[in-house]
Amino acid sequence: MPHSDQMIWNDNLTAERPSFVTHLECGLTGERYEADVVQGLSRAGRPLLVRYDLDSVRAALTKDVLAGRPRDLWRWRELLPVRDKANIVSLGECETPLIPLTTAGERLAARAPLVKDEGRLPTGSFKARGLVMAISMAKALGVRTIAMPTNGNAGAAAAAYASRAGIESVILCPDDTPEINVREIAAQGGRVYRVNGLIDDCGAIVARGCAENGWYDLSTLKEPYRIEGKKTMGLELAEQLGWELPDAIFYPTGGGTGLIGMWKAFDELEAIGLIGSRRPRMYAVQASGCAPIVRAFEAGERHAERWEDAHTVAAGIRVPKAVGDFLILDAVRESGGKALAIGDPAIVAATERAAIEDGLLLCPEGGATLAAYEQALADGEVGRDEQVVLFNCATGLKYPMRDRSKTLDRHGTIDLPSL
Repeated sequence: MPHSDQMIWNDNLTAERPSFVTHLECGLTGERYEADVVQGLSRAGRPLLVRYDLDSVRAALTKDVLAGRPRDLWRWRELLPVRDKANIVSLGECETPLIPLTTAGERLAARAPLVKDEGRLPTGSFKARGLVMAISMAKALGVRTIAMPTNGNAGAAAAAYASRAGIESVILCPDDTPEINVREIAAQGGRVYRVNGLIDDCGAIVARGCAENGWYDLSTLKEPYRIEGKKTMGLELAEQLGWELPDAIFYPTGGGTGLIGMWKAFDELEAIGLIGSRRPRMYAVQASGCAPIVRAFEAGERHAERWEDAHTVAAGIRVPKAVGDFLILDAVRESGGKALAIGDPAIVAATERAAIEDGLLLCPEGGATLAAYEQALADGEVGRDEQVVLFNCATGLKYPMRDRSKTLDRHGTIDLPSL
């Protein structure tokens, strides 16, 4: 079997290809920045977005062209920033499936919601999408050491791809990060440190280290390329649903890179003629113990203040302050969606229900989207006949599970009918 890197771009392309990237653009001010050099935040302290020559992409990327390519992340290469395939640092990024929650739909007397199960990706989470792009571009730009804060899964993906690229990684995580994530980061070559604080406290230390040690900061939205990897969720979803977007998307939102990326992807797909102007309502799902986007949405604000004393069982969405807050809120409002907060008991219960009813082991953040959908359905926010997509961002195998087992004494009398 060929190496996964060799399976990418196996059509008649040279290693160097004409790139469709034109420039980078501040997401807040629109100020233009040069591509192909190391960039962080804009002068306004906000994320930079990659822009493409979409007229040329329209001519190059058609439905027929896509149909002839392997079903992986790299089939969307005209809408991705990597210019030279030699810089791709792949671990086999597959297209993730849409799994209907049939039993849940029957229980709710609603059309079965579809779960896009991102736990099938390398390192077991959707962080692989963003980090494969960020690390591939870091390799292209000659970066030697990357650093980032993490609540777990992003750090694991960063360490794995960095090791594959021969790049050093320094990963800082809150000291209550799930143990399996901490050990996974270290096992994949990352220099991992536990910090007595939250993810933004870790980020502050990373920022100082980048300034003093010359590390490349891979913090969420503090470089331009993670969002380009994450937007492939939206590209895939459109094609999987026959180029008709769903009525609603429920997305677990911490830093919000994927929600922002999908909203960007939909605009790009329309510009190249693959979809129309219809958009799904975007629901940013947060935990009630850390809901800065929900608070800002309800107050009508465009920016979200830091959430103090953040706590939730869904560590991946425990982000007290997101640098791309305004981009999340803009997408939610433009789509006619909402920001929703879900309590930990509801998150845990939804996660357990999905496993028992439909055999799908969600991560807590994925459970939050199911709980939010059920709440929205009960409130009349979502119609029972609408097509809804929930995002499960990681395999549930990474998280603690309640022990429901019982014991049998093989030496004693076993009441087999009672089993």
